[in-house]
Order: sequence, then structure tokens, then C-alpha cells
Amino acid sequence: MDNKKFIVSLKKGNEATFREAYLNYYDKLINIARRFDFTVLTPQDFVQETFLRLYNKRELLNEEVLFDKQLFTICKNIILNHLNRENKIIQLDPKFEKMEHEDTETEIFEERKEKLYSFINQLPEQQQKIFTLHKLENLSYKEIAAITDLSEKTIANHIYLASKFIRKKVEDH
Repeated sequence: MDNKKFIVSLKKGNEATFREAYLNYYDKLINIARRFDFTVLTPQDFVQETFLRLYNKRELLNEEVLFDKQLFTICKNIILNHLNRENKIIQLDPKFEKMEHEDTETEIFEERKEKLYSFINQLPEQQQKIFTLHKLENLSYKEIAAITDLSEKTIANHIYLASKFIRKKVEDH
């Protein structure tokens, strides 16, 4: 299928075309996201968010521009926006000014860890469980699906919503 037909099919919401895009570009996007160092989110989170945004904003795709270029731009923008948010949080937080002692670093790490756990505890029970399994116990979507009897798509959605909630909480504090 040529680029134009592929994009038109995506814009119409064709599930098979979307699945094809996911299968063909997932690994490439993971490799892009792995180049960045994040504190809370994984490369999988960014790729998941990219495909969610692609699906939700598919009507904005341009048939005259190569699909992979548009998809990589979406992913890059999500990553850059997250990096900018992280940098703003670090710049606005006086605790991140030059640290002179290792003790201070340890205290801040512990404080941030406590905050993260308190945010996780505010999540709905199912999101809390799935987020913990994925982020803290490093289980894959497939492994979590086997444990919870939920689809990988549902798990991805729970992780996306939980990550979004936690990011919002981090921005607000």
C-alpha cells in the first residue's frame, strides 16, 4: 500500500492499517525513546503514548507527507515535551540547586520515592496494581496480561492513565 492510501486508511480508522503501523514501527520508536533518560516513564510508555496520539489525532495526518516522518515527529514531540516538563520541575525545585553532600542527595531521593509511592497509592486499585507490576517490578505487558487476565491493550491504557496522573501530580507539587 502506498503512503497516501495507507494514511487515508488510517484516517478512516481502519484497524488493520493501524495494527500494521504498530507492528512495523513499534521497535523503531522504542529505539528512539531508549536514547533518552527518564525518571518515571519507560520507552514503552512513550511509544504507547505515540500510538494513542496517532489514533486520537489520525484525522490530522497529511497524505502528502511520509507516514514514518509524521509518526517519528509525534514520538519526538512527546519525548521533548516530557523532557521539558522534567527540566522545569528540576529548575523550579530549590532542592535541586547544587548539592554539596551525599546525605542531601539520599534524602531527596527518599523524599521523591515517598512522593511517588503516595501518588501511586492514590490511583484506582487496578491501575495501581498494573502500574506497580510494570514500573516497579519490571514485568512486560504480556506478563501482566497473564497474571491479570486483561488484554495487553487494556494494560497499556491503565499504564498510560496512571503515568498521566502521576505526571500531573509531579507537576502540581
